Amino acid sequence: MTRKPLIGAVLLAGLAAAGCGGGDDGADRRPAGTAAPPTAAGTASPGGRNREAARFTAKIEKLSRSDLPHSWRPGCPVPVSGLRAIDMTHWGMDGQVHNGRLVVNASAAEDLVGVFRTLFEDRYPIERMEPVDKYRGSDFDSIEANNTSAFNCRQATGSGNWSQHAYGLAVDINPCQNPYVTADGRVAHKNCVKFKDRSRTDPGVIHKGDNVVKAFAAIGWGWGGTWSGTKDYQHFSSTGR
Repeated sequence: MTRKPLIGAVLLAGLAAAGCGGGDDGADRRPAGTAAPPTAAGTASPGGRNREAARFTAKIEKLSRSDLPHSWRPGCPVPVSGLRAIDMTHWGMDGQVHNGRLVVNASAAEDLVGVFRTLFEDRYPIERMEPVDKYRGSDFDSIEANNTSAFNCRQATGSGNWSQHAYGLAVDINPCQNPYVTADGRVAHKNCVKFKDRSRTDPGVIHKGDNVVKAFAAIGWGWGGTWSGTKDYQHFSSTGR
């Protein structure tokens, strides 16, 4: 689905494979440890915009190699020139509007602005939204922080193939409330184990057929919550894997 094109890096107003959550790829193979539960993060909008006055804004920007010191390296399946940063507002778990950044494939940037505009209009809360470079490219640490992210040049969990994240064509949303659950029911992040129970209605929990799933389906992206066996409730991608 093609959204109305952006003109350059214009500020928009009006409204934000497998294997994301296992933390089992490469250097991320380590126990959850004793990390503290996730807390709200991001930069709150000046003056704490109230729910009536808040507006979604988004800006798509090109990136340089220095912007991706940990998440990109030579040999990755997409060059830096093929990636974009979306700087945009989103609702936080604290009921305030925050500024976030998502690094994605350039070909998907406009569609994803439309998705996150829809989520903003629906008041869907996102704990934090930062590039995985904030976590030195560690998928495990990003999940521990309950961070919503997209691009990370890594292999799919338990696979020798590139993850869709390595192309910037996958997004993980609120990965604690929406964990990666193995076929035998294991969740690698101890503070997120309770969210195996998908009947929970905590803020940020994604359910089959809800507005989050529909927003991504509108651009042709599939949800890891529909996989058989292992479930990846945080994961949306252009291939559905």
